[in-house]
Amino acid sequence: MKLFIKNTTSFESLLFVRDELNRLGLHDVAVEINEIDPGDSLNSAQCHTLREVLERAGIELFEDKKDVLVQRIKNFILEVVYHGDEPLVKNLSVYLKETLHHDYTYMSNLFSERQQTTIERFYICHKIERVKELLLYEKLTLTEIADKMHYSSLAHLSNQFKKVTGLTTSQFKQKYSDQDLPPASC
Repeated sequence: MKLFIKNTTSFESLLFVRDELNRLGLHDVAVEINEIDPGDSLNSAQCHTLREVLERAGIELFEDKKDVLVQRIKNFILEVVYHGDEPLVKNLSVYLKETLHHDYTYMSNLFSERQQTTIERFYICHKIERVKELLLYEKLTLTEIADKMHYSSLAHLSNQFKKVTGLTTSQFKQKYSDQDLPPASC
């Protein structure tokens, strides 16, 4: 049984969750962004204690099945954007439907209701955030980034980047090359 948690997207928050699980004697529990997979090792007393500790730190466990589904959609998209080595052969909607075993229209409506954005906008926004990171920190060429991020063409990447950020990739690099990334717009 996986537990889905809010507010664990930073490295520090993941370390905190890992430390708390270790304190409970749960050393082999998988901790990912917004997700804990204790397998069968978490009993109800440990779950209650973990919930209290996390809540004191501002981290909540999801209770509602709809919230869990929205989080699973977000996790899937983040995995595709940040760790997907292969391009999606099918549409994102088909992958979500096949992976999460729900009707895409239902997931899309639920996601929009709970997140105030569409699945597609969330996906595009995170792709552009990843492109920003690659531009500033990886020092890849735009062509290499387009390939890595599975854009159909350099023009498609450039147009989408401009539409989301209001800047061309060159303007973005000039503006932010000697400083940290601007706050994410997602």
